[in-house]
Amino acid sequence: MGEASDKIKEMKALKETIQKMGGEAAVAKHKKDGKLTARERLDYFFDPGTFRELDVFVRHRCVNFGMDKVDIPSDGVITGHGLVEGRPVFAFAQDFTARAGSLGEMHAKKICKVMDLALKAGVPVVGFNDSGGARIQEGVDALFGYGEIFYRNSICSGVIPQISAIMGPTAGGAVYSPAMTDYVFMVKKTSHMFITGPQVIKSVTGEEISFEDLGGAMTHNEKSGVAHFACDSDSHGIECIRKLLSFLPPNNIEDPPIVDTGDDPGRMDPALDTLVPADVNKSYDMKDIIRAIVDNGEFFEPHEHYAKNIIVGFARLNGRSIGIIANQPKYLAGCLDIDASDKATRFIRFCDAFNVPILTFADVPGYLPGSEQEWGGIIRHGAKLLWCYSEATVPKLLVIVRKDYGGAYIAMSSKHLGADMAFAWPTAEIAVMGAEGAANIIHRREIQDSDDPAAKRKEKVEEYKQIFSNPYIAANRGYIDDIIVPSETRPRLIESLEILAGKRQTLPPKKHGNIPA
Repeated sequence: MGEASDKIKEMKALKETIQKMGGEAAVAKHKKDGKLTARERLDYFFDPGTFRELDVFVRHRCVNFGMDKVDIPSDGVITGHGLVEGRPVFAFAQDFTARAGSLGEMHAKKICKVMDLALKAGVPVVGFNDSGGARIQEGVDALFGYGEIFYRNSICSGVIPQISAIMGPTAGGAVYSPAMTDYVFMVKKTSHMFITGPQVIKSVTGEEISFEDLGGAMTHNEKSGVAHFACDSDSHGIECIRKLLSFLPPNNIEDPPIVDTGDDPGRMDPALDTLVPADVNKSYDMKDIIRAIVDNGEFFEPHEHYAKNIIVGFARLNGRSIGIIANQPKYLAGCLDIDASDKATRFIRFCDAFNVPILTFADVPGYLPGSEQEWGGIIRHGAKLLWCYSEATVPKLLVIVRKDYGGAYIAMSSKHLGADMAFAWPTAEIAVMGAEGAANIIHRREIQDSDDPAAKRKEKVEEYKQIFSNPYIAANRGYIDDIIVPSETRPRLIESLEILAGKRQTLPPKKHGNIPA
């Protein structure tokens, strides 16, 4: 009995030593920078008392460059599982206090193990990235580790949600794993992502740039679109991850959870009847419409700072999770461009993969014109939007709010791309183009030959508006299922969502399509 007791004490003492991470000095320095430790992040992320650590005793096997004498607690990464709002999740957190959280063979194997377990169990996996990069002393074993993780990111994609939290440096090959996951969270001022750092850039190109400007949270949220959320602190980021998970199912087989939000499904908002300006050239905030319609006005928005001419995000209707895509008239008049197309298509594919119904609000004058867009490949990028709406088999709802012109009309979840229910407000204008441009083309000769070209142009513009600048021709053709009073939009959408809840659609069998790059 005494011997067994001694062994238990020995095991507990060893665990306690390992759980001190890189030691008091390293932990103090880490916290001085305003960051939580890896263990604090996991404790804050999981429901209290539910985290169970795996592979706490794993050690590296490197003997080169004196590494055989170097002890790295938990080999620089803490892995395990727990509950988030009572639902199981796997996670790993790199420990910057232990050899800068550098990734070597065993470090990577620990991460791969939780990814494999998450895939088998059909539950999300969350990674807290905070690492100096590859452990150079381990050479090709470190590269092996990155490759094994990348492979699993690809295999898990579309099967279980994968979320990355960048809470420190992430550089070189380490950036590719987060980029392959579904959502990337960054923390302002303390997290950075880049392939090559400022010093390498200076030595190669002569350009001088700071860490923050090169790869900080706002850089990747505003400019590159690599990150989806810019958080104020580690704890704020963790709270946002927990909120995101609340909208999602654990895997691609199950449906998102239905939540009792307490918002009346029959609620109507009279303010919607006058929210859209009578002047089609005046802007308004599409988010006002979204918040007026969804449960309790709660809208959770990824990519808030990127490609602001289109909005994507999660909300609920009568407790059911939905993904929302909407043009934003406040920015570039809501035109579609390269970045907006990429932003929307990735969101559509995510929602479709995880059984989240898609609701689209359209107010779009067309694709953004200009040589920069054409040379940048707006044809390729714009085609993705057509592709992904067509490919999606989840319930698809459409509300045409105002302008819906030309190819952009087709691209924004039109009936022709498989929308299940398409509604229009009386303010909707569905046409090949705006009245001004159309009249100038159709009646060009008549206008030119007129004694008063300006008056004739105005006459023809009004004539075109009377015929086409409304939703009725589309409704006559059955391209719109109903024209509705704006204040009644919420109950109509909820009724549609409920009737489509059991939708099942199978596409032709194939290995995979070849999406425009």
